[in-house]
Amino acid sequence: MTAGLTVVRPGALTTVQDAGRRGHAHLGVPRSGALDAPAMTLANRLLGNTPDAAVLETTLTGCALRPDRAVTVVVGGAPCPVTVDERPAAWGLPVRVPAGAVLDVGAVTAGVRSYVAVAGGVAVEPVLGSRSADLLSGLGPDPLRAGDVLPLGTPAPQPAPADLAPWPAPPARLTLPLRLGPRADWFTPGALRTLTSATYHVSQHSNRIGLRTEGPPLARASTGELPSEGMVLGAVQVPPDGRPVVFLHDHPTTGGYPVIGVVTEPALAAAAQAAAGTPVRFTLG
Repeated sequence: MTAGLTVVRPGALTTVQDAGRRGHAHLGVPRSGALDAPAMTLANRLLGNTPDAAVLETTLTGCALRPDRAVTVVVGGAPCPVTVDERPAAWGLPVRVPAGAVLDVGAVTAGVRSYVAVAGGVAVEPVLGSRSADLLSGLGPDPLRAGDVLPLGTPAPQPAPADLAPWPAPPARLTLPLRLGPRADWFTPGALRTLTSATYHVSQHSNRIGLRTEGPPLARASTGELPSEGMVLGAVQVPPDGRPVVFLHDHPTTGGYPVIGVVTEPALAAAAQAAAGTPVRFTLG
């Protein structure tokens, strides 16, 4: 019989995520997947899982889970308190959770998204090759609700025990390397200078679709309208209010607002952990 996790407390937004659905943009399907992929990979590595085994991605307030069999878990990503049946447990290292005990992943103390990996991975049915929940298209499992039961895979042999794991700290300041284009010529020279010299801040309206910013608007040189065109991960789209939006993993695959540049993918993990109000600078590189 397959082991399962019962959701006791789903938190503000907890979803199943893995490496995502690559190669389906032509069908209008975003990549989805864990926003902080290095955190997912490290949590899985500490358990002997494959790097892309499905995990739970929590948002700000964590979640609580009860396994029907003893399981080993790792909670990483954004730092947060962890308890098992109200007793303190390790964050960032493997923890054994007995059958019927409640694993509580608390609210983050910094950052935005914590990751709960379980030995064997979360074994919900894959859709288009991925177990990830896609909040834009609705593909994959729904966000967690109280009472949901998540099936688990078969654990691999336990890796060598770890006493310390190199978890990056959430950014106090976010620097996003930017490659200009394809529509940088739709903006004034002054707008380009503003983009790379001004300090923006992460908006509280950011989500898995995009990191929204607050700061000086970017003036357009062209007042025309673009036909919808393809969008890529990290695209910096500028809507009519002039404030840049950095597309994250659940972004739409097409859009009609001009893209002034694209943030390189390695920088997006830090963007996923940048809390509302975090200062943001765009740099050319």
